[in-house]
Amino acid sequence: MQPLNPSDVVRFVEQNIGEFHERRATSLKSLRLSQILKRKNPYLFKAKDINDAHDLVKLLLDAHLSSQEETIFGEFLEKLAIFVCGRVFGGKKSSAEGIDLEFERDGVIYILSIKSGPNWGNSSQVKRMVDNFKQAKRILRTSNHKANIQAVNGCCYGQEAHPDKGDYLKLCGQEFWEFISRDDRLFVDIVEPLGHQAKERNKAFWAEYAKIVNLFTQEFMDEFCRDGIIDWDKLVRFNSGKK
Repeated sequence: MQPLNPSDVVRFVEQNIGEFHERRATSLKSLRLSQILKRKNPYLFKAKDINDAHDLVKLLLDAHLSSQEETIFGEFLEKLAIFVCGRVFGGKKSSAEGIDLEFERDGVIYILSIKSGPNWGNSSQVKRMVDNFKQAKRILRTSNHKANIQAVNGCCYGQEAHPDKGDYLKLCGQEFWEFISRDDRLFVDIVEPLGHQAKERNKAFWAEYAKIVNLFTQEFMDEFCRDGIIDWDKLVRFNSGKK
């Protein structure tokens, strides 16, 4: 085990956080109005009595971007966790299906599935994770049948009052970051470098965002409004009608 050098973490974050901003911007620029209209629930917006085309487009776009950003940023945090664990315990990206990180600590081999936060999936998704843990354990024990292997669902933020889930441990927030680094301050120390050049990058993003909202609003009004009123019949048919 090697102690974690905070400057290494800062350097890694500053060198790699740009990828999050770039992917976020690329996702926005490549988006089409038809995509978000197909993916979101039109009945919900009608039930909320949204009749302003601009407001509807903005809500649809924001919902899509929020989901995209959560996924992209989650992948960045996974890379950061693997980097940190690699520095301290020699951890590495696992080749086993559904396993993100593998390392040995205090005589125990840990296999981790890393998620952004604690409320990441439904019961079938959790079952699939447990099945992946069991399969990874079988593979690891082919070379060492006496190996002590512990499965962990690591969540980059949040809290978990009952970490022992039987088939695996669920460690969230501070407990997760401390577990892979032996540093009880890491979960707060990574906050500051995450803001590296954020102001400059977000300025460009929001300029593009305003442009997209305006273009989508114009397109939406041309396609789904009659005399300035949303044609819900046409919109629902576009979203849910037979092909």
